[in-house]
Amino acid sequence: MERLIICGGGHVGLEVAYIGARLEFDVIVIDDREEFANQGRFPMAQVLCRPFLQALEELGSREDDYYVLVTRGHAYDRECLEKVLGGRYAYVGMIGSKGKVKAVKEQLLQSGIAPEVLEQVHAPIGLPIGGETPAEIAVSICAQLVQERARLGTAVPAPLYAPGVLCTIVKKTGSAPRGVGAWLHVAPDGTVTGTIGGGAAEEKAIADAKDLWKSGGEGRVVLYDMSPEAKDLGMVCGGKIEVEIKALRG
Repeated sequence: MERLIICGGGHVGLEVAYIGARLEFDVIVIDDREEFANQGRFPMAQVLCRPFLQALEELGSREDDYYVLVTRGHAYDRECLEKVLGGRYAYVGMIGSKGKVKAVKEQLLQSGIAPEVLEQVHAPIGLPIGGETPAEIAVSICAQLVQERARLGTAVPAPLYAPGVLCTIVKKTGSAPRGVGAWLHVAPDGTVTGTIGGGAAEEKAIADAKDLWKSGGEGRVVLYDMSPEAKDLGMVCGGKIEVEIKALRG
């Protein structure tokens, strides 16, 4: 599961954490103020109440990390951004006005950060939907997270290369809910982790995965056509997905 690392436990950070958890991110919140960084405030997340740079150092960095920088001040955003850009990540977004963003980027350019690296930063953060309240701003941020995750594909955590069956979308057409790279893992006991979009297609994929495991087969690619179901529900198109179903037998 991708990590959503939120630097800043204020009002926007709180709303992003709630939505991020619903979007199946592994949410981590960092703030150096105990009143803003505690488990009671963030029951859906891992909370690190300590200086930002210390917490980021402890977490390390991964290629599937998504960083949302919404700290309480210009200086904290800058130091977090500089630290994050020195590691690995899938997404980095920083809140702030165009003027603030420009000033931070100019400072980082002067400190030696390459222009092409700074161009990867989503700042001002979020999709431009006109949000003003913390909840509305969080919706725009999380919409951008979903957009980037769909563009990049969803990485499969290393622990899930364990006995079981891994189902991964390898091709998508139409309006299927998840894109190429989305996955789910069916353990030998039937436990399911991840999703390829839910609904009848996912239910059938899980059943096919269980059958493959029981039969001793190695794998195949299966086409799931959701268009007939979509028509029955009054939808224009349910799309089609091709899913690689692969047995992981150790």
